[in-house]
Amino acid sequence: MSVWLGVLPFLIFTLLFLILPTMNIVLGAFRTPDGAMTLANLKGLFTPSIMASYWISIKVSLASALFGCLIGFGIAASVTLGGLPAWIRGPLMTFSGVASNFAGVPLAFAFLATLGRLGLVTVLLKSWFGINIYAMGFNLLSFWGLTLTYLFFQIPLMVLIITPALDGLRREWREAASVLGATGPQYWRLVALPILMPSLMGTFALLFANAFGAVATAYALTGSSLSIVPIVLFAQIRGDVLGDPHLGYALAFGMIVITGIANAIYIWLRMRAERWMQ
Repeated sequence: MSVWLGVLPFLIFTLLFLILPTMNIVLGAFRTPDGAMTLANLKGLFTPSIMASYWISIKVSLASALFGCLIGFGIAASVTLGGLPAWIRGPLMTFSGVASNFAGVPLAFAFLATLGRLGLVTVLLKSWFGINIYAMGFNLLSFWGLTLTYLFFQIPLMVLIITPALDGLRREWREAASVLGATGPQYWRLVALPILMPSLMGTFALLFANAFGAVATAYALTGSSLSIVPIVLFAQIRGDVLGDPHLGYALAFGMIVITGIANAIYIWLRMRAERWMQ
């Protein structure tokens, strides 16, 4: 019994702040305000406005996950396999560890101060080069603006996760491919990418779930101008004029299902990737 004492605080924390709140949300999604069981809350998820909010959230999550994977993979590959100086890796991994957890109000303020209508970069581009990005159609408080903001923590997260997989590519595999006459692109297409594909797809699923559940950054940046699911959920739980807490529970239940599927895909693909690397 004493061997469990060290992990007991973690188990208590998980029970109080993860398991019990999740169970309360799931049960609340199937109950009326009087406590009776119902499916009406789940039916409410299929109204056009709520379906539209889910679709916007899915698109933002897919876009940020896709660009985060592409850019993060390029950065990680440059550091691990591209021949850059070894001293760059340490600061990059340290920054990635910090930036991957930098979100919420501070991140929203940083982007508003940088790319807002009176942000530093916006003003410099207009003053020095005569480029008005807002006149060209850019808007930070929009779909692409929120996607760009999410990339600040999506790219570092990709770097952290994919770097060990790139380190697992053995030199012997590339040497064998070269001996057999394979070019660099052929090695990546026929050897490296098939081996890395479970890690890449798993990380994409994780980044999708990471973006789909983000609320503080989106709310601080866009307010109610972009109705993604977490913002609609926040409005329902808070109890605005049209607030319905139990519909909020149903919204949260839908988010749990989507993020749960994404995380399950990540775990399954991660296990496959680890078997490949052994």
